[in-house]
Amino acid sequence: MSDDECKACQEYSQISRRNFVGLSAGLVVGALAPGWLPRVVYAGSDSSSRDVIVSIFLRGGADSLSMVVPYAEDNYYQLRPTLAVPRPDGDDANRVSDLDGFFGFSPSMAPLREAYDDGSLLVVHACGSKDPTRSHFEAMRFMEAGQGSGAPTLETGWLGRHLQATASSSSEGVLRAVGIGAGLQRTLAGGPNTLPIADLDDFGLEGRAGTRKERRAALEELYAAWDDPLRTSADSTMRTVDLLRRIGFRGYKPKGGARYPENDFGYALKSAAALIKAEVGVEAIAIDLSGWDTHEFQGNLDGHMDYLMMTFAESLGAFHKDLFSDDMTDISVVVMSEFGRNVAENGSEGTDHGHGGMMLALGGGIAGGRVLTDWPGLADRDLYQGQDLEITIDYRDVLVEILERRVGNSNWRTVFPDSSYSPRTRGVTV
Repeated sequence: MSDDECKACQEYSQISRRNFVGLSAGLVVGALAPGWLPRVVYAGSDSSSRDVIVSIFLRGGADSLSMVVPYAEDNYYQLRPTLAVPRPDGDDANRVSDLDGFFGFSPSMAPLREAYDDGSLLVVHACGSKDPTRSHFEAMRFMEAGQGSGAPTLETGWLGRHLQATASSSSEGVLRAVGIGAGLQRTLAGGPNTLPIADLDDFGLEGRAGTRKERRAALEELYAAWDDPLRTSADSTMRTVDLLRRIGFRGYKPKGGARYPENDFGYALKSAAALIKAEVGVEAIAIDLSGWDTHEFQGNLDGHMDYLMMTFAESLGAFHKDLFSDDMTDISVVVMSEFGRNVAENGSEGTDHGHGGMMLALGGGIAGGRVLTDWPGLADRDLYQGQDLEITIDYRDVLVEILERRVGNSNWRTVFPDSSYSPRTRGVTV
């Protein structure tokens, strides 16, 4: 591992441990009414055919070659003598689950098989940001901002700019987007009526319940004396508190036999499902899953990577089953990571920072059930800088098509203002 990679890993650890102070941090409320309310719709809210966009970011540089394995590539097995997942035609219990005769799911990705087989899950391989950086921080910044490369110039996020450029889907919605986490993801930065909320069931005024009403009245009186935008922002926050208290997230019952894992990521997706089903005008949700910086003892079949893949696949698989069983298919889930990993394993049974990776897209309007790729190959002559999977699909192509065809935003130049970028239609949506 190079000195630059060591520095980048320290940087990732610092980012992961950073204690963001979001607008929702430390706030506690009790449920206003018991049980799950299946629909909480504002009177006079507008009907809309827009998809709700759910952005999932796998932070740390996820190893796409272990998640969706190019098992037909002999070079994959030569370069990964201990990490390679066995081919599907053998008798190894941990063998690849074939997808299309060339690629296959790693065993721990099996919970996504149902979504793939019913045509709602699309794998986009050899995909990513073409910026050459191997810094976690820089790569995440580029992808979340929606920038190609060069000096960082965008402070807002691609999804935040989309929300800026479009009218709310609900005339009375007070919460257009939520970042589930202690701090707002850069993806949503700049979005109107957008809040970071660590726990959707735990958002409101902290302190003694007996004095909550009086404290609420005092705050409303205080902020009413201020000019905008502070007054309007405070009012929107209070209305959001009231809205979320009505939903009852902890009492939510998934449909279709869906079982979310008992971990933070599973709970975040379960909460996202409850929020979407409540139909309160939320248009975008951002969720993170960290820990993918697997330099040592990666453990594709029985270690850390196996656990991460299982956590991810079980949670997203449950989300798919839950929503699709309730006919809530107007969603577009996009999954990305800042970069992939080296094709060759290192001397510590791990993988170092790479370049090309993959994206996943899931939804009722996604042309799934296949692996979309312009596969570059893993021979030495085909590798980026002689060591990484080459990128043949710009990640923005996937996002532009979803924005245009699933949420009705054809003004892609506002969302991705890089003058050197022109999107290519890839057939991501039906």
